[in-house]
This record gives sequence, structure tokens and C-alpha cells, in this order.
Amino acid sequence: MKIQIINGPNINLLGKREPGIYGARSFEDYLVELKATYPQVEFDYYQSNVEGEMINKLHEVGFDYDGIVLNAGAYTHTSIALQDAIRAIKAPVIEVHISNVHQREEFRHKSMISCACIGVICGFGLHSYRLAVEALLLK
Repeated sequence: MKIQIINGPNINLLGKREPGIYGARSFEDYLVELKATYPQVEFDYYQSNVEGEMINKLHEVGFDYDGIVLNAGAYTHTSIALQDAIRAIKAPVIEVHISNVHQREEFRHKSMISCACIGVICGFGLHSYRLAVEALLLK
């Protein structure tokens, strides 16, 4: 099974950015653990702070991979273009958030991409990614 993880803006700062919300661990460190937990899965990881680059990555992998775990960061709340890209591909996409966005500012309560994803997982820290992988393995 091949799973692409795509992280959006500011996820490259995990471990440094607001550790009270996002934790003190980098995503790269967590990815090592994720790969060890699921040796049967081939993971590819991509991070970009640029919306168009994320769309290009969805187009690139969206017809060949078994699933995509997407943390679109703040683009979650603004990007109809990401929604369109998710709808255009065949791979199932799971929307992931580290924090519980519904416990945060009101503007974070609305996702522009949820309606195009097969599911949404939020609020479990970095383990939200593991839960998304579990869901894809059951698909």
C-alpha cells in the first residue's frame, strides 16, 4: 500500500511553532515512528507552504496512490482550489488536523475541503495521522 502524506503551511515548523497547541515534536521525527509502526506501507511525505504546489502534488499522486493523508493547514478554511483538486483525483483523501479545530477560533470551524474527503480526523495531536492511516488500511 502506498500512502502520500501532504502537509500544508507552517507544518514545517512543528516542534517550534506554538508547542502548547501543536506539541514539541517535528513531523519528521514522528514520521520515523509512523513508518516503523506500519512497515507494510510505503509512505511518501511532502510539505509545502504554497497552495499551488500542494495542488500539483495531489494531481501527481492522486491516480497512483492508495490514499492521501492531507493536513492543509490554514488552506483548509480558504481553499476551494484544494477542494476541486481532491474531487478531481481517484485516491481517497483523509483530512487531518493536529489540534481540535472546533475548540479554537470560530474561523477554523469551517473546512472548505471536508466535503471532498472521505473523512476528517482532528484533535489527537500527531496521532491524528496514525488514525488516518488506520482508516485507509481498512478501506
